Amino acid sequence: MFETRTSAAGLSIVSNSVLIAAKLGVGLLTGSVSIIAEAIHSSVDLLASLITFFSLRMAAKPADKEHPFGHGKIENVSGTAEATLIFVAAAFIVYEAVRKLMSGVVLVSIDWAIAVMAFSMLVNFLVSRRLFKISKKLDSIALEADALNFSTDILTSFGVLAGLAVVRITGLDILDPIVAILVAVLIVKAAFDVLRKAYGGLVDVKLPETEENEIVRSVMEHYGQLLGFHELRSRKAGSERDIDLHVVVPRGMSVEEAHKLIDHIEQDIKSKLVNATVSIHMEPCETTCEQCQVLCSLAKSKGVFPEDAG
Repeated sequence: MFETRTSAAGLSIVSNSVLIAAKLGVGLLTGSVSIIAEAIHSSVDLLASLITFFSLRMAAKPADKEHPFGHGKIENVSGTAEATLIFVAAAFIVYEAVRKLMSGVVLVSIDWAIAVMAFSMLVNFLVSRRLFKISKKLDSIALEADALNFSTDILTSFGVLAGLAVVRITGLDILDPIVAILVAVLIVKAAFDVLRKAYGGLVDVKLPETEENEIVRSVMEHYGQLLGFHELRSRKAGSERDIDLHVVVPRGMSVEEAHKLIDHIEQDIKSKLVNATVSIHMEPCETTCEQCQVLCSLAKSKGVFPEDAG
């Protein structure tokens, strides 16, 4: 699995390197600020891909004495760093576009510019599909951030391509820096999406509602053996999930029976949520009532408490 993650990050590095060389060369040849802006965008993506590559290697390290919960949050740090870099790139693109608008724009060899943007769209499409597939399979926020960058590149490349086509038809070179500014706006939107998701893991935002519902469902399947639950807490660090909750068991239940029940619930949750660490605290019911007595009698009559759950 680790090799799959790093191989995907390596693919991102190679593709960005090729696109930077192509865009920068054609941008300097034609004088197109929108293509130079795309080269800058790809340069930032390359730096982001390098960050992703090394963060995945660090995040894969097992828990140790200094990091008892593992190194998963390094992926969230990576995603946050990528988003910050994208914001910086967008600001630089706007600066260059405004400068071109003020000083004047003259484009040459537009056909080369159109060709390199079409090539860029194809590469970005293929790489983004691959990265999204792997990030979903491995639940990697770092690879997802990388995939989102490539998806944004598809949109920005299309915008530049369309702008250059209009320039080619109309001869209005001034449209080129205007398109570059529109590219920057799309880049900022993508950066915000990446930052929001990555930063959530850094501040221990709870798991999505659908995942917490799976936890509740796993516990509810054992009602009749336990009396209730509360204090459900969850968080995510990279692809690792941390879950803890309290369950209320009948007062007369033995420690062995309660332990078997809790182990069973933990395994149920882990079967539904990958990379989950589950901690369940057992609490006896505060009062002795008929329900507790019935449940304990039932458990003892069966001999085994949780295995007949369902």
